[in-house]
Amino acid sequence: MKQLQLTILLLFIVGTLSAQTIKGIIKDSTNGEEIIGAAIIIKEQPSNGTVSGLDGSFSINKIAKLPVTLTIRYIGYNPKETTVYDAKSTIEILLEPQDLKLEEVVVSAENRGKTDNSARSMEKLSSNLINIVSAKTIEVSPDLTVANVLQRVSGVTIERNSSGDGQYAILRGMDKRYNYTLVNGVKIPSPDNKNRFIPLDIFPAELLDRLEVTKALTPDMEGDAIGGAVNMVMKDAPSNLQLTANIATGYNALFFERDFKTFNSGNINQESPFEQYGEGYPAKVHDFSTGNMVVKSQKAKPNFSGGLTLGNRLFNNKLGIIAAVSYQNSKRGNNSLYFESATASNNASNLPVLTKKSNREYSEQQTRLGAHLKMDYKLGENHKLQWYNAYMDFTNTQVREITATDLSIGYDPEKGNYNMSYDTRLRWNHQNIFNSTLKGEHQIISNRLSLDWAGIYSKALNETPDNLYVHLGSRVNNFIPNPPSVVSSSGGSGGIKRRWEHNSDEDLAWHLNINYNFWIGETKTDLSMGGLYRDKQRTSFFNQYNFNPYDPSKPQGQQNNLIQGTDWQTFDQIKLSLENPHGSTGDPLNYDASEKIGAGYVKAKMNLNKLLLTFGIRGENTRQGYTLKNPTAGVSSDSTQTYTEWLPSFHVKYLAHKDANIRASYFRSINRPSFFEIVPYRIINEEYQERGNPELKHAIAHNLDIRYEYFPRPSEQFMIGLFYKELKNPIELGIFTEGQNTFYMPSNYGTAYNYGAEIDATKYFRWFGIKANYTYTHSKITTRKVNNIENPDPNAPDRIKQVEVDQTRPLNNQAANVANLSMLIKQNGWDGQLALSYTGERLYAISRFKDHDIWQAASLQMDASLEKSFKSGLTIFGKVANLMDAPMIRYLKKQNPDNENITGYETHNNGTLVRRDYYGQTFQIGMKFKF
Repeated sequence: MKQLQLTILLLFIVGTLSAQTIKGIIKDSTNGEEIIGAAIIIKEQPSNGTVSGLDGSFSINKIAKLPVTLTIRYIGYNPKETTVYDAKSTIEILLEPQDLKLEEVVVSAENRGKTDNSARSMEKLSSNLINIVSAKTIEVSPDLTVANVLQRVSGVTIERNSSGDGQYAILRGMDKRYNYTLVNGVKIPSPDNKNRFIPLDIFPAELLDRLEVTKALTPDMEGDAIGGAVNMVMKDAPSNLQLTANIATGYNALFFERDFKTFNSGNINQESPFEQYGEGYPAKVHDFSTGNMVVKSQKAKPNFSGGLTLGNRLFNNKLGIIAAVSYQNSKRGNNSLYFESATASNNASNLPVLTKKSNREYSEQQTRLGAHLKMDYKLGENHKLQWYNAYMDFTNTQVREITATDLSIGYDPEKGNYNMSYDTRLRWNHQNIFNSTLKGEHQIISNRLSLDWAGIYSKALNETPDNLYVHLGSRVNNFIPNPPSVVSSSGGSGGIKRRWEHNSDEDLAWHLNINYNFWIGETKTDLSMGGLYRDKQRTSFFNQYNFNPYDPSKPQGQQNNLIQGTDWQTFDQIKLSLENPHGSTGDPLNYDASEKIGAGYVKAKMNLNKLLLTFGIRGENTRQGYTLKNPTAGVSSDSTQTYTEWLPSFHVKYLAHKDANIRASYFRSINRPSFFEIVPYRIINEEYQERGNPELKHAIAHNLDIRYEYFPRPSEQFMIGLFYKELKNPIELGIFTEGQNTFYMPSNYGTAYNYGAEIDATKYFRWFGIKANYTYTHSKITTRKVNNIENPDPNAPDRIKQVEVDQTRPLNNQAANVANLSMLIKQNGWDGQLALSYTGERLYAISRFKDHDIWQAASLQMDASLEKSFKSGLTIFGKVANLMDAPMIRYLKKQNPDNENITGYETHNNGTLVRRDYYGQTFQIGMKFKF
């Protein structure tokens, strides 16, 4: 028996030693790109096989005998068999795309930017500086919206909304106003009620084929981007019938610990009495709905999302069509600690004085609908038409509850005497964007002369009807709070306010581009020229009604004192009188505005062997103005600005070797004021007064870039670059004083400078990959501030004197350090990603007092995703956002010892905490199916 066991052991050892390993790499035969996820099976051993890794490589062990036949399969490619005779060297296997010989153009067009390999190829071949996020990267990432996808791109930081979701992109430290957004290369209008930049949380990420971030403009691009441009390239028609579907559910961890609050938004009056009955109608209390005034507390229901995409090519591939729809319904929230502050006026140290402490709870139900239809038709070999339609819809139902302690007059924490206030806002906001674009592409002389044109109609809508504010107050005596009662309005500062706001932004635009190819000696030259004309029309409506508590059945002197628990239980039971029956309609926020832009350009591209030169000039004429619907005393009822700017640019790309480029570029660009900024409005917000500035000028920037980029493999990259920007007349929101009033107003601030460096690297191993980027940005601008000093006059009645001083600071919203790190795993049908995003501290709000600006603290966010794909076409996945529940923190860079006796007072980074928000983790699980 022992001899038999020994024999078996020796045979096992010999068999193990004689077993061999086959190593290889799978590539696309047309472009050399590594193919990720191809199935490799040994024909003689069907149970022995593997899939290609993140770098296209594979390894199969336990090969007892050579030669063997490998069978390789991957969707979209023809199956292939190859015989391996020798396991000593790594073999290279090339797969041919299906239908390649019949439809080369269709296959290559359909594949552009969908995979990491093709995205890197587009970056490499581009004539200017660009970063591309592929559809595959978006699919396996933890991100559900375009804004969150953008935070992974080098040099990009994200400004988040009240629920913690990414909303606006900040490129290279340049605030969101300095960038623009495109859909399929076409600029779209904004639904934002104040500005022209696009809220990117309205776009579901799953509708994209790729996301492009352009950091250096060429003459054929619109010139009003200083930070850069974001282009969302939507899904294109596939080469054959394709149907994909997905469904998912999830939950926000914030609601494990508290209830979700909502109200009946279906009972909102979409139009105010002013809109329903006309300007002269005196509104009555019964004209206003009460069905939307009751706050309901309940357990949050699970989130839901789903999507469907159907595409095909018909009529011998002449007609391509794709339709896609995505729907998301999610519950989000925010728990916030907030301090209002002022600057001490009785000392020369400008120390912060905390005046109010608030605990805020947000509950938001967000519904996001995205749909698009794209068709293209080949009229012949040289002519093609394309028609694209998109509709994006976003609705947010929000309940915000504030419990605040007045820390100023009468505050005595030791005796327990202070004033309390309770504010509730019930807001329903609806935004949508519609775009329809008809394009034509025509080859007039084959490979020599071509032209393309586009006719574009777009409209964006924003509406917030019956935005309801309820303000309650109470007094705490000896630690015993009195029941809250409704505070009288007193001109709109308290009581109950109901506000109707809506605006629309409508664009008609025409584009024409002509391109001619010719040779100058041995130099191939492309000459392009063209232009656009855009007619933008914007309307804005604002109407507010103020209510006071009033119960005529109560005794005289008590009729305005309506106490919760005694006179009413829910807001709809409060008896009210209407302070302004005609509403606030004379405000300049009621306006019509227009912007007409005419532009033309000339661009040349010269290919000098290893050197590619792209240069030209663009001219843009702007005519921008407004007309107030209700003339207001003291301000101009209409105004128009007209100006023309010439915007040259020059780009150089040097092919250092076949896988490396050295780039340098210069371009001049502008930034136009938004309509809201130039209208002479005055509005009292919850925390400050805000005004427009009809004298506001457009900003002008000079932009320089240098970048080295290396692509060791089709899916890998290493980039390092430097950038420099000089801004003349930059536009920022500043604080001004007029008499006893302090207000925010957009203004031009001299000259600003912004420069920095970027590093971006992607490296794949067989089953493991790393994507990392880091950006350093430094900016400076000098503005006028107010400073408290000791009065040099000993006989002056005031010991402290205010003087104006200049202070140099960074640009608003610019973080010095931004970094991203993503770790990817792909093995046997599993795809995993752990993504970290770091944003350094940045200036959030500019104060009129020296050293009293509010800063947003550095933050680190971690997200994760995992999915498993099966041969049947089914994929199951899970995603977690904000894994560490990282808070958003804002603070002042000074401390005041007098604040230390305030309950809840905290310091941060040797400064004074003024706000801290927690958003909770968001979990999602779901499945996808590809037919």
